[in-house]
Amino acid sequence: MNDVPKKIILLLLLLLSSCGYDAIHSKKNSMNYNFSISELNFIGDRKVNLKIKEKLNNYTQNKKDKDFIIKISSKSEKIILAKDVAGDATAFKNTISINVEVLMNNKLKNNLMILESFNYNNISNKFNLKNYETEIKNNLAETATDKLIFKLSNIQ
Repeated sequence: MNDVPKKIILLLLLLLSSCGYDAIHSKKNSMNYNFSISELNFIGDRKVNLKIKEKLNNYTQNKKDKDFIIKISSKSEKIILAKDVAGDATAFKNTISINVEVLMNNKLKNNLMILESFNYNNISNKFNLKNYETEIKNNLAETATDKLIFKLSNIQ
């Protein structure tokens, strides 16, 4: 009886392991973009900056014709949206704003502003709330970085 779930899991692993999935921003796919980053400078929220740097590092490996120097200033903010009658927060909004200066040949090529936000309800367990907020912050930073990569690829 215990053998059936093991066989199903094994079958699923075999079928799904060769499905051809490729991460959009993998090192292999970063070769397809028409830009490279020669220098990255960060100020602001450390956790957001680390997440952005993690994704942009793929674009620093190979030099392309459009070679950018990127200066990123990030800010993360948590706002209370609603309170109950006792004055306790019931809903929050987490916002990440990223200001990006794009330089090419030591001249300002573009100035980009990316805003990402997410609304969520309070959780009574504060440990779970903190973990949820960390996950939200990571997801917002990844989404903002995806938008940044798209915008960088469209700069002429």
